Amino acid sequence: MAIRHVEPYTDEWLQQPYGYVLQVRDLLGSEVADWWEGPCDPRDATLKLADGTALVWDEESGWRLGAFVSGGRGRHTELSGVVRYLGHGLLPKPERVVAALHDARAGVGASSAWRPCYRSHRNCRDGFDVALDFYSRLVDA
Repeated sequence: MAIRHVEPYTDEWLQQPYGYVLQVRDLLGSEVADWWEGPCDPRDATLKLADGTALVWDEESGWRLGAFVSGGRGRHTELSGVVRYLGHGLLPKPERVVAALHDARAGVGASSAWRPCYRSHRNCRDGFDVALDFYSRLVDA
């Protein structure tokens, strides 16, 4: 199989993370009250949860959980309170995100208040698009 890189800042590139985020959303089921795409630089997405918290993913630090303050389509989400980064890298398996969310709520596991920085969104050609493409193809199938 040939490796396919997506050209940065194209529509396809901007929408590329959502296959992954939708996999997590589907696994969380009724816990998700709403979801939306954020802007780029870095690309992000928000899953607003039924309990008033939000689970936010971005391409630099992965998943984080906090009390929802504001946000919406095309805007970065603002969280308050104790924000917990779930850990496990930028693209943990969607099943692992669900488990890490429950761990973070319980104050156990790999979650941390310290923001990890796994990569910079400025590194558009570092191969991250190849990993995201795997999830994009699952949605398109």
